[in-house]
Amino acid sequence: MQMSASGIHGSSVRQRVTLSLVPLVAVVLTVTAIFRNELLDALSWLKRPVDRTSDSCPSGYFWLGGMKNCFPWLSCEMIQNEVAVMELIGQGAVKQVFLANWRGNKVTLSRLAASEFSDDFFHGLEMLKGLQSSYVVQLLGYCEEDPTILTEYHPLGSLANVNSVLEQEEHSDFNTWEVRFHLALEYVRFLHYLHHSPLGTRVMCDSNDLTKTLSQYLLTTDLHVIANDLDALPLVNRSAGVLIKCGTRQLHGDFVAPEQLWPFGDKLPFSDDLMPPYDEKTDIWKVPDVTDFLLGQVEGSDVVRLHLFHLHQGCKRNKPQLRPSMLNVVQTYKAVYDSLIQESELIGIHSETLREL
Repeated sequence: MQMSASGIHGSSVRQRVTLSLVPLVAVVLTVTAIFRNELLDALSWLKRPVDRTSDSCPSGYFWLGGMKNCFPWLSCEMIQNEVAVMELIGQGAVKQVFLANWRGNKVTLSRLAASEFSDDFFHGLEMLKGLQSSYVVQLLGYCEEDPTILTEYHPLGSLANVNSVLEQEEHSDFNTWEVRFHLALEYVRFLHYLHHSPLGTRVMCDSNDLTKTLSQYLLTTDLHVIANDLDALPLVNRSAGVLIKCGTRQLHGDFVAPEQLWPFGDKLPFSDDLMPPYDEKTDIWKVPDVTDFLLGQVEGSDVVRLHLFHLHQGCKRNKPQLRPSMLNVVQTYKAVYDSLIQESELIGIHSETLREL
């Protein structure tokens, strides 16, 4: 069968158009590859393990940006002679917190606020010393004679500030579900560390409401979460039958776990002696509420919530023994995070390719 002149002409045109598209497709593929690499680079800082204390620093030493070598924890004499207090930046029942300066470095100096809380103050110091890691604010020194603790300064302050920080223009590029979910992932990783710490199974007791819970953590300038206030971390020793109670006062509200509430209602007046003790599963009850706050209302946050829905239902079981362990929580968070990041990368690449075409 012979092809008409118009058919031959049309075929020739299609061939020329097809050939002319080859360089364009190559360009698009190149741009796509560049876009993908930039996307991965932008998110890679989230995936790296965090170590702010320098791998080479042994226990009892610290390292701050700009220092060539690790430095031993500052003694009473060094704190008194070398640390200059600048201004009060925080006040609680246990501590007064000051911005201070040591050899040109901004640092945080905490002093005992009232002698009746000295046990809490020194408990917090022992926890800081024993839990030094990438999960906890870096200890720089302390003085027991004049109750003082020196720690690394983080200008963004409490994790409660996360919304106001990420809504600032300078951080707006990071106000995404990826960054916010990663903050939640670091929060649950700390709780897992706390439940399996070098100091045994510890419980975050300063967590009777959302604001109080968030105030126990700091947001670093590179947008990571570290624990800061460790004044109330009682020990659970299940093998020895040792459980805990978070304080001696009656707790209220639905933020605390059911087992932290007075179980006798109005039948009996509250008595700490009659209040049953509990364990670290109280921390797990609170995870969904903290994560919900950290995710915020940015695009994609509801997708994360949907993927975590079943796990969070488990965290909210009334019977603590039916709640997942913190290991289960961390593993699920990590699996969901990795899966959604991979999907996001693929969707981003596909969308960029379509736009270029």
